[in-house]
Amino acid sequence: MDKILEALIISSHSLPVKKGIVKKVVDAAENSVDREQCKAMFHLTTRLVLIGEDNFQKQVGRQVLDAYARYHRCEFEEFFNKGFILNLLQQGYGSLDKKDIGIIDYIHMGLKLIMSCPSVLEIFSFMHTEVLRLVCERPEPLLCAKLSELLSDFVHCIPRGKSAVLFCQQLVRTISQFQCNATQEEEIRGFISQVNKVSNLLQSIWKSEPGALLPSLQEVFVIISATDSIFEPSIALASLVQHIPLQMITVLIRSLITDQNVKDASMTCALCRMIDWLSWPLAQHVETWVIALLKGLASVQKFTILIDVTLLKIDQVFHRLWYPIVRPGALVVLSHMLLSFQHSPEAFHLIVPHIIKLVQVLKDEASPASKIFLVQLTELVHCMMYQYSGFPDLYEPILEAIKDLPKPSEEKMKLTLNQSAWTSHSNSLASCLSRLSGKSETGKTGLINLGNTCYMNSVIQALFMATDFRRSVLSLNLNGSRPLMRKLQLLFAFLAHTQRAAYAPQSFFEESRPPWFTPGSQQDCSEYLRFLLDRLHEEEKTCRMVCENSPPTCESTAFDCSSGGHPEEISSLTESDLARVDGKTLTEKMFGGKLQTTIHCLNCKSTSQKQEAFTDLPLAFPPCLEDMVEAGSTQLFVPAEYGSTMPACCTAVISDTLHTAPPDVHDLQVEEIGHRSETEDEMLQTFPLQPINSMDSSRLPIQSDKLVTVHSNKSIEQNDKTKSVPNLINYFLAPEILNGENKYYCENCASLQNAQKVMQVVDEPEYLILTLLRFSYDSKSHVRRKILDDVTLPLILQLPVEKKIPKSLAISQSLLSDSPENLPKKLKPSGSVDSSDSQSVSYHLCSIVVHSGMSSESGHYYCYARNTGSGSIGQLCYKTDLAGLSSPSYMTDNDNSSTSVIWHEPNCKETSKEWFLFNDSRVTFTSFQSVQNITSRFPKDTAYVLFYRKQDDNDAIYPSTVNGLWVNGDPPLQKELMDAITRDNKLYLQEQELNARTRALQASSTCSFRPHSFDDSDPPGSCGPSGGGGGGSGGFNTISRLVF
Repeated sequence: MDKILEALIISSHSLPVKKGIVKKVVDAAENSVDREQCKAMFHLTTRLVLIGEDNFQKQVGRQVLDAYARYHRCEFEEFFNKGFILNLLQQGYGSLDKKDIGIIDYIHMGLKLIMSCPSVLEIFSFMHTEVLRLVCERPEPLLCAKLSELLSDFVHCIPRGKSAVLFCQQLVRTISQFQCNATQEEEIRGFISQVNKVSNLLQSIWKSEPGALLPSLQEVFVIISATDSIFEPSIALASLVQHIPLQMITVLIRSLITDQNVKDASMTCALCRMIDWLSWPLAQHVETWVIALLKGLASVQKFTILIDVTLLKIDQVFHRLWYPIVRPGALVVLSHMLLSFQHSPEAFHLIVPHIIKLVQVLKDEASPASKIFLVQLTELVHCMMYQYSGFPDLYEPILEAIKDLPKPSEEKMKLTLNQSAWTSHSNSLASCLSRLSGKSETGKTGLINLGNTCYMNSVIQALFMATDFRRSVLSLNLNGSRPLMRKLQLLFAFLAHTQRAAYAPQSFFEESRPPWFTPGSQQDCSEYLRFLLDRLHEEEKTCRMVCENSPPTCESTAFDCSSGGHPEEISSLTESDLARVDGKTLTEKMFGGKLQTTIHCLNCKSTSQKQEAFTDLPLAFPPCLEDMVEAGSTQLFVPAEYGSTMPACCTAVISDTLHTAPPDVHDLQVEEIGHRSETEDEMLQTFPLQPINSMDSSRLPIQSDKLVTVHSNKSIEQNDKTKSVPNLINYFLAPEILNGENKYYCENCASLQNAQKVMQVVDEPEYLILTLLRFSYDSKSHVRRKILDDVTLPLILQLPVEKKIPKSLAISQSLLSDSPENLPKKLKPSGSVDSSDSQSVSYHLCSIVVHSGMSSESGHYYCYARNTGSGSIGQLCYKTDLAGLSSPSYMTDNDNSSTSVIWHEPNCKETSKEWFLFNDSRVTFTSFQSVQNITSRFPKDTAYVLFYRKQDDNDAIYPSTVNGLWVNGDPPLQKELMDAITRDNKLYLQEQELNARTRALQASSTCSFRPHSFDDSDPPGSCGPSGGGGGGSGGFNTISRLVF
C-alpha cells in the first residue's frame, strides 16, 4: 500500500483523481495490515509530512498517518519511540534542520496519537530535558510559539521543580531576544500572537509552580538592567507584565529599590527599558509597574535616576500618544513624569514644540475616545504651564490651540502638583528609613528658624499670603538694583516653587534685620514689619530719584526702579507708567493709608488739620471702667455724627466736666436697640450725655486717658475679658481731649490750650494691618507686661472712612514717621474744615500673627493665613451690610442689630483647607474656628498683628492677565529667578539622595518612629510638649522660654 501511495503522489494524475485514491487508502487503514507494512506506511507518511515537496504531499501524509496510527496503535507506538524523537530533536530529518518548526509540529501530532499508550510516560520524561535544551538554544519566535503550543497541550513535558525555575528563566532569556523586522501589519500581528503564546505558557507554569515566578522576574530585571549587553532586550518582555499579580508590586519594588547590589546605572537602564515597553500593543499594567518603580525610587530619594530617565525618555513617551493602541498607558506615564519633575521646566519644554500638532491630530480624529483623551492632555498642559509660567513666548500658541477646552481650577492644579511631587510620595516602601522631608500636604513651604527668627518668619509668611502684594513683587524686573526688594522677590519665588519642605531665609534675614536687633535674640514682629515696609518704601523712592537724575540710563532702568506692576510682557501698562500716574511706591499702594488729625482749640474755636500716612494702625486696649471711675468725677459723652459712621456700634467717652450747664439729654442722636439697663440709667443720671458733632466747631472736651468703648446694646463695657477688633478700632478713632500736660499749643492763641483731637481714616489701604498693642509698661514694677485679653476676630470688618473733598492739605512726606498716637503738638491753623462723606469699607481677614508667651523679649511667633484672591472672601452668606463675623458660637459687638453677618450651615461655610498654620518649618491645614479659639485654649497665645484685605470685586490695581497666561496663578518668574530655583531644587534632590543612601547603610532592623498624633495636643506655638500656652503644667504656670 505504501508503494501505491508513493506512486500516486508523484504521478501526473489530476488532483481530484489523487484525492479520490488517497481517500481509499485512508479507508483501507481499517483493514488488517502486517507489522512491516505499517512500519513502511509510517516511514512514508513521516517523510511526506516533514519534507514533502508541496502542501498536498504534506496534507496527504498527515491524513494517512493519522488514520494508520489510530487503527494500528501498537505498531505506531513501536515506531514513534524515544530514539526516533530524540533523533528528530537533535539531528533533524534528512535535509530538515532540527530547529525547523516542522519537527515540533510532527512531534506534537505524534504525541496526540500516542497519548493513551504506556510508552508516552517515557517520552514525557526525556522531553523535560529536550525542551529545556531547545529553549537554551534561543529558538526564533515562531519555533518558540510552536513549542509553547506543544507544552500547553502536554504539560507533562514541562520540567518540574528546580528544572522548572531554570526553564522559565531560559524562556525569559529567549523572549528577550525576540526581534521583529516586519513592516506589514499582518506580519506584526503574527509576531505579537507568537509572543503572546510564549508568555501564556509562562503564566501557566507560574500558576502550577509558584516558586518559579520570582526567579523569572529577577531574570527579567537582570536582562533589562544590563549595561554592557551586546544586544538591546526585546520589548516583547512587556507581554509578561500582564501576568504578574498586582499584589506583588510592593514586594518587588521594595526588593529592587533597597538592594544595595543594584547600581544606579543598572536601575537607570532597567527603568528606561520598562518605559520602552509602553510601545508594546495591548500590554496591560505596564504603566502601573513603571509608575510604581518611579514612586519607589522617589521614596528612597534616588532623584538622579529619576532626572536622567525623565530627560531621556519624556520625548519618546510623548510620541507614543500618536498611536491610539498604546495611548492610554503612555498618557498615564507621561503625566506622572511631568507632574513629578517639578524642580525644573526642562522636561516639559522638551515636548512643548509637539503639543500643538498632537492637539490638532486629536481634534481631527473626532472620536469619543479622542475627545476624552484631549481633555486629559489639556489639563496636564495647563498644570505644567501653571507650574512654570515664565515662558509666554512658548505658551501663547498652545493656549490659542486649547482655548476652547476646559481649564482646571487653580485649586485643582495646586492639589495635583502637590500630590505628584517626588517629595510627596509616602515612604511606605522603605519603612525603616526616616520620613521624607518633602513638602507637607498643604503644598506650602515653611521657613527655617535661624535662631529666634520666628518673628521674621511669621511676618514673611503673612506678606507672602497677601496675594496682590506677592504677585506684584514677583512681577518686578529689578535687574540688580534695590537689594532688599530683590532678596524679598527671591524669597517669595522660593516659597512658591521650591521642592524643599522649608527654606532657610539667611540672605534675606541679613539684609532686612534692623541694625539694633541683636542676632539670636527674640524681637518684636510688629517693629520688624514696620522697619521692613519702610525700607522697601525708601529703597524704591531712592531708586526713582536716581532714575530721574540720570536721564541717559533712566530709560533702561525705569521699569527696574518702579514698582508694583506686572512684567512688560504681561501688562500693557508698565510699572513706570503706573508710577507716573500716582507717584506711589509698591508699599504705599498695598499697605499705605492716610489718617487725618483734626485739632480744635477749645478756647478760640480754631481748627487745624494734618494728614499723615500709615502702614499699620496700632490699636490700644481701653482701660477698665473701674480704673477710670477711680480717677475722679466723670461725665459721659456720645459723639452723634461719629457714631453714625459705625453702623454696628457707637463710641462714648468719659471726661471731666468742663461746662457749667449740663447738656440736654434729648439731643442724643444714637439709635437705641433693645432695653437700657438699670446701670445705664444710673450712669445717665450721674454722667449726663452731650451730643458731639465730630466736625463741628463747638466740640466739648473729652479726656483721652479715660476713653471707653460702648455698644448700642450695652451701657459701658465692664470688666469683660473678651474684646473685639471693631471695639478696638472704635477706641482708636474716638475723640481725645488734650489737657493738663498734654495741652495743645494754639498759634492763634499763642499759648497752650485745652483742645480736642479727632483722628479719621481718609484714605483706606488695600491691605489693612492692625497691631494690637499688647505690651504695656508698668511704671510701678518697671516691666513690660503683656495684655492677655482675648480679642474676637471678625472675618469681615467694616472700617469707617471719611472721604474728603480735595483741598490743599499738608501731607506728610514720610511714610512711616511718628506713630499716630505721638502727633506733634503744633499744627498749622486752618480757618475752615473740609466737608466729608462717611463710608464703611469692607475688609476680609487674611492673616494673623500670634504671639505665644508672656513678654515681647521671649516666647514664640507663628502665623495663621488663608488663600485669598482679589475680591475673594470665601463662601459667606450676608444680611444687608457686613458688620463683622466671628464663628457660629460668637456674635459681633452688635448682637441684636439688624445689620449682621451670619454663618449658614451647611451650604455656607469655610472653604475646605482654606486656612494654614505657618509655624516656622511646619505648615499644616487649620480652620478659622481654631484661629478664634486659640487664646481660650492656650491663654498665652494671643493674636498680635492682623492683615485684612479690602473687599472690592471691581477694583484691580494691576492687570491680572493677557491672553489667559495667568488668571488665577502667580505671574511668570523671570529667567534668573527660575534658574536659581532650578539649581537649588536639583541640589536639594541630590542632598536628599545622599542622605537616603547614608541612612540606608546605617539602618538597623528595628525602627523607632514618632506617631502622627504625638503633638496633636500641643498648642500651635509650642516647640515641644511643654512649650506654648498648653504644655507642661499648662496655662500661666508654664515658664516663658526662648525659641530656637
